[in-house]
Amino acid sequence: MNKINWLPLTRLTQVEDIARHSGQKPCVIYKHSTRCSLSSLAQNRLEKGWVLDESSVQLYFLDLIAHREVSNLVAERFGVAHQSPQLLLIRNGRCVYHASHLDISAKGLHVYLGDGQQA
Repeated sequence: MNKINWLPLTRLTQVEDIARHSGQKPCVIYKHSTRCSLSSLAQNRLEKGWVLDESSVQLYFLDLIAHREVSNLVAERFGVAHQSPQLLLIRNGRCVYHASHLDISAKGLHVYLGDGQQA
């Protein structure tokens, strides 16, 4: 299994940083619930299918149980109703792709990260 080197998303100020940095490099936020086995399954599937060079995208991991206020701000700032688990792709300050539950897959995300044409 491939291991993704997630950056922890733990502070409210990081949300606006992500929006700003996404103008230079796409950012991915994975919202994980430690109380949900489906969340762990989705994370494992994502990591197992990951084939892109991590230098081409910034990857953030949000433990939404420990950081509920950050999760709420992510939903508000990017206009995507909260789900758990959930994956968001941020480009140029906006969410251009999102998936939740069993729709989360590396393949689905790679379509939007590959050349950026769909985003």
